Amino acid sequence: MAEQTATPESNPRTLSGTVVSNRMQKSITVLVERRVKHPVYGKYVRKSKKLHAHDEDNSCNIGDVVTVVECAPISKTKTWKLKSIDERAQEV
Repeated sequence: MAEQTATPESNPRTLSGTVVSNRMQKSITVLVERRVKHPVYGKYVRKSKKLHAHDEDNSCNIGDVVTVVECAPISKTKTWKLKSIDERAQEV
């Protein structure tokens, strides 16, 4: 019996980050940070990436911690969809 390998359709990538912009309609910008060990010096460095994600209900606010899932391209830069809102931002 052959082993089944995970395909992008059955096991899509998910990332967690902070919403930094919600000014677009049905779109959000998510800042994803990760810690990477420097190859020579061994110090851990923070690297970040901004992703555009599809938010169908316009339910996210700036500062929310969200989980996004990879999907087929929706527009030129938007290839992620909102999966869940993990933590709401404190209202000031």
